[in-house]
Amino acid sequence: MLMCVFLPLSTVLVICGSPANVRQIMLAAAELKMDSGDYAFFNVEIFTGTSSNFKPWYNESDTDERNEMAKKAYQSVLMVTARSPSSDRYRNFSTQVKKIAREEFEYSAYEDDTVNAYVAGFFEGLLVYAAALNTTLKENGSIRDGRHIIKNMWNRTFGSDVVPPWFSSNISIDGNGDRKADYTLLDMNPESGIFEPVATYHGERESLELTGNISWPGGSPPKDRPRCGFDNSLCPEPTGPWSIVAGLLALLVVAMGGASVFIYRHYKLEADLASMTWRVSWEDVEIIDNNKHGKCGSRISVGKISVNTIGSMDSMVENRQVFIRTGRYKKTGLFSQGVTVAIKKLNKDRVDLARPMLIQLKRMKDLQYEHLVRFIGVCVDPKPYCAFFTEYCPKGSLQDLLENDDVQLDSMFKMSLMHDIVKGMAFLHSSELRTHGNLKSSNCVVDSRFVLKLTDFGLHSLREREGQSPDHHVYWKRKLWTAPEILRHPDPPAEGTQKADVYSFAVIVHEIIYRMGAFYVKNEAMSAQQIVENVKNGGTPPFRPSTEDEVAEEEVMQMMKKCWAEEHMERPDFQQLKTIIRRLNKDNESGNILDNLLSRMEQYANNLEALVQERTADYLEEKRRCEELLYQLLPRSVASQLIQGKGMVAETFDCVTIYFSDIVGFTALSAQSTPMEVVTLLNDLYTKFDDIIEEFDVYKVETIGDAYMVVSGLPVRNGTTHTREIARMSLALLEAVKTFKIRHRPEDSLKLRIGLHTGPCVAGVVGLKMPRYCLFGDTVNTASRMESNGLPLRIHVSHYTQKLLAEHYPSFELEHRGEVDMKGKGKMQTYWLNGEHTSGA
Repeated sequence: MLMCVFLPLSTVLVICGSPANVRQIMLAAAELKMDSGDYAFFNVEIFTGTSSNFKPWYNESDTDERNEMAKKAYQSVLMVTARSPSSDRYRNFSTQVKKIAREEFEYSAYEDDTVNAYVAGFFEGLLVYAAALNTTLKENGSIRDGRHIIKNMWNRTFGSDVVPPWFSSNISIDGNGDRKADYTLLDMNPESGIFEPVATYHGERESLELTGNISWPGGSPPKDRPRCGFDNSLCPEPTGPWSIVAGLLALLVVAMGGASVFIYRHYKLEADLASMTWRVSWEDVEIIDNNKHGKCGSRISVGKISVNTIGSMDSMVENRQVFIRTGRYKKTGLFSQGVTVAIKKLNKDRVDLARPMLIQLKRMKDLQYEHLVRFIGVCVDPKPYCAFFTEYCPKGSLQDLLENDDVQLDSMFKMSLMHDIVKGMAFLHSSELRTHGNLKSSNCVVDSRFVLKLTDFGLHSLREREGQSPDHHVYWKRKLWTAPEILRHPDPPAEGTQKADVYSFAVIVHEIIYRMGAFYVKNEAMSAQQIVENVKNGGTPPFRPSTEDEVAEEEVMQMMKKCWAEEHMERPDFQQLKTIIRRLNKDNESGNILDNLLSRMEQYANNLEALVQERTADYLEEKRRCEELLYQLLPRSVASQLIQGKGMVAETFDCVTIYFSDIVGFTALSAQSTPMEVVTLLNDLYTKFDDIIEEFDVYKVETIGDAYMVVSGLPVRNGTTHTREIARMSLALLEAVKTFKIRHRPEDSLKLRIGLHTGPCVAGVVGLKMPRYCLFGDTVNTASRMESNGLPLRIHVSHYTQKLLAEHYPSFELEHRGEVDMKGKGKMQTYWLNGEHTSGA
């Protein structure tokens, strides 16, 4: 409620009202040129307290020009407020009061450094009442005799026996029951714009103490009347008959001026409506990623690189991918290089451009704020379809951001997101649109600078969605952010209400804090329909998201709970929320927009750097695994060349030794065993063999069934030691097989048959899919024949292998077998390898 008292024919005006209304009055006074120093304004301000940064002229949502205009007007304003004690004891008292208010009453809206003196006055009043009651009881009065108690307060001064030690003066009550209070006079510092004390009135002593100088706009206090008088009658006027003509002309000019302003505004509005600056033609839009089906889209992946792809018609799907159509708007004279815009199809075949709709479209076009998605326009051409065009925010929606586990958000970043929403909603509520009506995390989007912006507001008649069945999950999911009073309304307004927007904000805050999705209910597997029905039905306490695990500051949790209060009048408005958020975020919030932006970008860059390092580590680990697998399939030297992209050419080796072995009676054993038992047998045996051959300079070529093939001397040449390595390996494998136990037939034993041969061969990689390193040449065939013509548990050696062993490694025991007829080879001299002397090299 506003009361404004103007003293008649005076240059002093006394104003009493809310800060917002007083500011409007001073702006009006500035427009009337009453801020030049001819007038003084006294504002009776109750709740200034002892704030060290009291700037009633400043409005964050207003333009810089209007704020400067208000600052100049407030130079003529003097504030009268109750004096607050400045002692340390009073500051301690105020700290205790705020703590009780916050913990017991969930009230945390104090901005001042100390509690306002009017709050302390209630405490003092209680003490005075108690002292008067004690006096009444001593006089044998009744506790119910109010008149007696009141009279014991009048014409009395309460001293240190009643007044608390933190108050600097006594409490005096006059004969009318009025307190002789102390008051402070505040004047604005022209440089800082902050109101500072300049005088103090002491009620008990009835004295005025000057503590500073008043900065009068004209350099001195205003006179009793303006220079030209209140009606300009003191200024010289033309005399004679022409004065009447001049007066009539002046009156005519004023009348014509007022009419011309009205006419100008009217025709300007009509011209703006007729120009249709909001209208977009498909000819001015270049669709991104258009294909033969005419579909296009952009998949938004928060925290990663945005990839244009073919998207669905819906703006949101049930997984974490969000699809939105994009295009490049290149209207001449607006964007010289074109700008990427988001395209949203309207579920209408035509748009009725009646005057109310034109006014709404103009308001949307004129509405610009850093935390609101800019409205580009509407295409009303039905072919291919009618559509909205808005600013494109490539980082996706807040919902995407919160559901992406790769993006880490600390408390500062979460508070910044909340602050952006609050600032956007405060501006929207103070604009001509008044409400949002569809606030939810999917309608909060993030631009390339990581600034959060609101979208999907206004023009609700155009945004009507196609009727969706209540049986569909999406129908109920969209209502998770809807306030209970809207859910209960038989015909809810499409534009919603301001208090319903506050409730929606509370659900988003819960999403930001917990990052468990919209309306997370702990330990409850509830569908969206069940949640909405529970909210709609109310109850005591009302159904709300889980808050058992408090993962945020207590003040943030209290703010959230206030915002989703069941009684909508108990919810704060966004101007109050802006004050609360600013105070909670004061350690991280910079007054400089650039500093705040750089802080956000640094946070985003650090997050990206961590993601890149993590992905790089994953890539290197996967690369190492692939290389290790390749090294097991191919020789290391061969695999390294293939990894480097070099072609592998077959290579000739002059002398290598090849080992072949198989299991005698394996076919009969397989026939008496299941396939799984056979696989287990071979796996056990060859795993044991693989462990043994790791101790020798050999390369395992392959295993085929029960056949086992090993070579030494390639791919790395090793002189003549290949015969020694293969011979020792053969003896080790023979000893191992003698003690090998078959799992499914432990009473049986395996009989290994081994053949060795030395000679030249060719080796190379064969094939592209599942490449294999193969050996070619007569040496391979001969080694196979040596194995097939051998005996169980014996090592059959060719004459060429025996010759190299006898010549270079005489420690091996070789027994002459004689001539053996080899298939395809004729008769060959062969030997048995029986062992090696311990003194052998």
